[in-house]
Amino acid sequence: MTIISWNVNGIRAVANKNALQWIDEHQPDILCLQEIKALPEQIPDALFAHELPYVSINSAEKKGYSGTLIYSNREPDSVSTCEHIDTTREGRIIEQHYDDTVLLGVYFPNGQKDDERLAYKLQFYDDFLAHCNRLRDEGKSIIICGDINTAHTEIDLAHPKANATSSGFLPVERAWIDTLIENGYVDTFRYVHGDVTQRYSWWSYRSGARAKNVGWRIDYFFISEDLCEYLEDAFILDNIEGSDHCPVGISIAL
Repeated sequence: MTIISWNVNGIRAVANKNALQWIDEHQPDILCLQEIKALPEQIPDALFAHELPYVSINSAEKKGYSGTLIYSNREPDSVSTCEHIDTTREGRIIEQHYDDTVLLGVYFPNGQKDDERLAYKLQFYDDFLAHCNRLRDEGKSIIICGDINTAHTEIDLAHPKANATSSGFLPVERAWIDTLIENGYVDTFRYVHGDVTQRYSWWSYRSGARAKNVGWRIDYFFISEDLCEYLEDAFILDNIEGSDHCPVGISIAL
């Protein structure tokens, strides 16, 4: 199956640009969207023709902000919005169970606003990892996808030295991804492609950053180690426009 994740930076905005038509070509089995910035009744119909009939929506309480959405071709056994992690109800998590596999589509917080918001992001990180580890203790396999809002290593952004003191590349944020990996979760893109450089998933709207490929890789798929033998591919669809992010995905034999 193919699973694709995309921070759309406003689902109504991408709909107005007809920026979801590529889904009909790629035909994912599951599509996870972040930062939809919409309530359920505000999500446009007929965004694409490809059939993904099962829809899970977690909108933020604050209108026009955050929010996650998952389209699937199979009905999940159960769905949760993990409000014990997303305590401010910003619509940041959708957890779907499919047999013994758990898919988590997540829009992790951004810590750039101030120190208080950075502390919230780090607490969210820790609570999320503890939750995933509890699921694994229950015998579940885990797929995590979405906008993690942190570039892991220096090859994951164009200008690491210039951003060494910026949230999104702070040592404490990068250390959490180290901890995630140490806990048995695998960065699928690096697993498949190794240390390939200049592959990014987000570009600032300023100064023509995307045309110059001055970007960051902050959108990921992580899987629990037991799923590595089933992983067939991991990819970045950096030719897809319509947002400041591009879609990322995996093909996995489940």
